[in-house]
Amino acid sequence: MAERFDVLVVGGGINGVGIARDAVGRGLKVCLCERDDLAAHTSSASTKLIHGGLRYLEQYEFRLVGKSLAEREVLLRMAPHIIWPLRFVLPHQPHLRPAWMIRIGMFLYDHLGGGKRTLAGSRKLSLRTHAVGQPLRDELTTGFAYSDAWVQDARMVVLNAMDAQARGATVHVRTRCVSARRQADHWIAELENAQGDRFTVEATSLVNAAGPWAVNFLDEVASGVKHDYALRLVKGSHIVVPKMFDHDHAYIFQQPDRRIVFAIPYERDFTLVGTTDMEYHADPANPRINDDEVAYLCEAANRYFKQAITPADVVWTYSGVRPLLEDEEDNASEVTRDYQLELDAKGAPLLSVFGGKLTTYRKLAEQAVDKLVAQLGRKAPAWTADGAPLPGGERRDFDALLAEVRNAKPWLPAEMAWRLVRNYGTRVDAILGSATSLQELGEHFGADLYQAEVDYLRANEWVTDARDLLWRRSKLGLRLTPAQQQRLAESLQQQGQVHATRALG
Repeated sequence: MAERFDVLVVGGGINGVGIARDAVGRGLKVCLCERDDLAAHTSSASTKLIHGGLRYLEQYEFRLVGKSLAEREVLLRMAPHIIWPLRFVLPHQPHLRPAWMIRIGMFLYDHLGGGKRTLAGSRKLSLRTHAVGQPLRDELTTGFAYSDAWVQDARMVVLNAMDAQARGATVHVRTRCVSARRQADHWIAELENAQGDRFTVEATSLVNAAGPWAVNFLDEVASGVKHDYALRLVKGSHIVVPKMFDHDHAYIFQQPDRRIVFAIPYERDFTLVGTTDMEYHADPANPRINDDEVAYLCEAANRYFKQAITPADVVWTYSGVRPLLEDEEDNASEVTRDYQLELDAKGAPLLSVFGGKLTTYRKLAEQAVDKLVAQLGRKAPAWTADGAPLPGGERRDFDALLAEVRNAKPWLPAEMAWRLVRNYGTRVDAILGSATSLQELGEHFGADLYQAEVDYLRANEWVTDARDLLWRRSKLGLRLTPAQQQRLAESLQQQGQVHATRALG
């Protein structure tokens, strides 16, 4: 007998997990399936920002910017351990945009969104006297500073999935939806896990949150669904280099092609530079940066920094494919980042999600579930706007929590304590437990990664291989040597085999 749910969500990116969390929090019975790892694709390949999108003002996207700025405040309350304020500096280049235009943009950015603002407003500053001007070329004398926020994007996805599961949702990772057949009042879906085992679930409604594959899902999986939707896939690539400055501000650089490139402090010892925007027509599962993109990003940084970088300085790259709404815009960088929700109620409800961005995922999820509960005839009010914390985000004062952890575990190295609290917030106790020394945390895999953290991630965050841990749950891939990464991969494989044997037993 197939288990019956109110909602089946297909897709474990930020939109899918956000919808699952919102829906289960309203009392709906929810199942989510993700073909790969959580945040395996677009949602882990962003510029890591919770922002209104300053550059969208030039495209007259005032509604999107206002909505994003309002959401920025909500998300800062929800997950203060993985989302925190970040101050940006825009060096002024008069031949690219006049100062009056930038001032107007900054004024709008300070006042759109409404409600209480907790971040500092914008201001003009002298690059000759301010510390942020020191790494910049001497001809840059004036800048503008404003506030946005930083996010550990893949962790935000995982924390939403964890919270959804804790509230009663069923979460199937590495499980693809093979087929979905529509009946008059429900869907019958066949799912297949990584071992090749297939099972059937039934759901009163179906959510297509497949991101870059949303149209493919309608064409190839959801039997008999007719549509005329189209997505425009845009690849965004980033490079990571050894840190180019020692302060905690980020930079936003105007380019001659009128694009914007960010240079952001990254993982304490690095600088993240991105992004590009290129039309993309290949497999969304395997985007790769090309030599032209690397050169473009190096040149973009070199227009502003005294210290030049070359492709040889790049220590890591990543690329993601954004599934944007198709429109008439020729320039890929100017295609709208807003989202669209399409409800097909010709039979059992089908809700498809197109577009979107990290910053607006909670609002998207709220509106999506509003549509579903209305269609299902349920009375279930929205609940996430008050900033109900994600796992680990119950304490809003990061510095106070860090101090408590260091006082309780004085043997813990300062850098390791900082990373653990930044990643796990109040859940750090579940990793450290009653340990009184590093040796009690188990095998040391390199950098500050120990078996206790690996065990926590396997048990609570769906980690099954080294890539999950090194590049999505953390960025320790930047610090472990190839040999150490291989040892971790072997250990996880062995632990997975032991787990499978016990399950069979």
